Amino acid sequence: MNLAYLKKYIQRYKVQFITALIFLILEAVVDLIQPTIMSKIVDVGVKNRDINYVFKLGGLMLFITFLGAIFAVTRNIKSSKVSQNFGADLREDLYIKIQRLSLEDINEIQDATLITRLTNDVNQMQNFAHGLMRVFVKAPILGIGSVIMAFILDFKMGLILLGIIPIVGIVVFINLKVSYPIFVNIQKAIDKVNGVIREYLSGIRVVKAFNRFKYEEARFKKVNEELKDVTTEGIRKLALFSPIVSLIVNIGIVLILWIGGIRVNAGNLEVGKIIALINYMTQLLFSLVMVIRIFNMYVRAKASAERIGEIFSIENPIVVKENPISLDKVEGNLEFANVYFKYHENSRYVLEDINFSINSGEFLAIIGSTGSGKSTLINLIPRLYDPSKGVIKIDGIDIKDLEIRELRESIAIVPQNILLFTGTIKENIKWGKEDATEEEIIKAAKIAQAHDFIISFNEGYDTYLGQGGVNLSGGQKQRIAIARALVRKAKFLILDDSTSAVDMITEKKIKKGLKEHLEDTTVIMIAQRITSVMDADKILVMDKGKIVNIGKHNELLNSSKIYSDIYRSQIGEEGLNIGS
Repeated sequence: MNLAYLKKYIQRYKVQFITALIFLILEAVVDLIQPTIMSKIVDVGVKNRDINYVFKLGGLMLFITFLGAIFAVTRNIKSSKVSQNFGADLREDLYIKIQRLSLEDINEIQDATLITRLTNDVNQMQNFAHGLMRVFVKAPILGIGSVIMAFILDFKMGLILLGIIPIVGIVVFINLKVSYPIFVNIQKAIDKVNGVIREYLSGIRVVKAFNRFKYEEARFKKVNEELKDVTTEGIRKLALFSPIVSLIVNIGIVLILWIGGIRVNAGNLEVGKIIALINYMTQLLFSLVMVIRIFNMYVRAKASAERIGEIFSIENPIVVKENPISLDKVEGNLEFANVYFKYHENSRYVLEDINFSINSGEFLAIIGSTGSGKSTLINLIPRLYDPSKGVIKIDGIDIKDLEIRELRESIAIVPQNILLFTGTIKENIKWGKEDATEEEIIKAAKIAQAHDFIISFNEGYDTYLGQGGVNLSGGQKQRIAIARALVRKAKFLILDDSTSAVDMITEKKIKKGLKEHLEDTTVIMIAQRITSVMDADKILVMDKGKIVNIGKHNELLNSSKIYSDIYRSQIGEEGLNIGS
């Protein structure tokens, strides 16, 4: 089990946890004393008609009850504070861990289950921690205390309470065996529901465009029914255990009344002790029923704890050296030497024998068919993945030897799939540089050809964007994403097919702005349009994970069949259209 991560929280909250338990024990002691006092009131005060004795012990009961209330309130405050802080810390640490996972791990685990683990699983553990300091510890104390107090009152009658415990223990053991796999399946079913909901919300425009509501309803109905069925089946299987425990304890109460009645008639037992014994049997019933619930919550929390532990136990394949090299100034030279890459150990290489270099301030373009490995190649530069073989160097230094934070700060990326965050346009651009000034933001937006359409909005740069920038067109989102990268003023600018949604005139203006304002910046552009790469200092032509040609536009027209085919398919067709 991957539960070693819990030690940190146990150390952090053990003092407050123990304090809550002390008050809980005091509260339980108060509950255990009261039936014995009541038996004295009946057997001494009522029997002897001693009203002073009744008032004296009655006052003692009131005082003890008042103390119990104080203990209960204090314990409740402590337990709530500890459990809420524990839940918040665990959720935050898990979120930080998820941020540090590699893309490979995140793709393998899937978003939906990560969301479930951050929410539902953490809540299960938080509720269990809270329950420990409320009734989970109190229940066994009451149960054991009731048996002890019963033996103190009358040894023979105490045997009845003691005899019930092993019988109930068998029931609890069976319950534990049955319930654990049930709750594991329930959590997996919740994962599936979250997955379908997430996919629907992220692709809602496509669903509407293709009118696939019935299909999505059927998908959700299927996983929703699975969750209902597995939960119903679990409840059905577990429904018997509490009534069985109640039946066993009620049989014990009947035995106490039957045997006690016989002994009272024989003069061997007082009536007050019968009342006290029934109270202790009732407390035992409460504690045993709670033990069943405790184990149900325990196995649920255990399943959640193991699922969370799986995330904490993942070792990031991106290894950071203990004493990395810190570059005072990044020049912007980049070299790939014999680089191979595959996503999994047993999978095929998606990049093979990649060799090229570019100098500071140069414009490198990468072109090739879909699936040729273009995006994978650029993902290796900021160490989103590490190469399986070979070396990537910046300014002659292996990037694995560099401080990873500095490495990534020297790189600005405009990804293929543009993601804008909920907030204003200004806030989205400042994602590239948190302390960017108004002047820097506007300058970056002008280079990205975004300034004009931004100021056309009523709120300008303070225009609020919905989730994912839904109130912008594809081209507008791309230009804001480019501005976000430009404001970073990084030494490397990577554009992953990030001008595909803008027209050719706008793209030309963007590239002109890049040349004028980013002379010392090394620009790497992935593009599908041949016109986007024609003026590059160096063009990589990729096919099936390999670089098949390297050169300038005019050279490649004569030396590269793939490049010339792309040129003819795009420029040639456009020429034919113009001619017609």
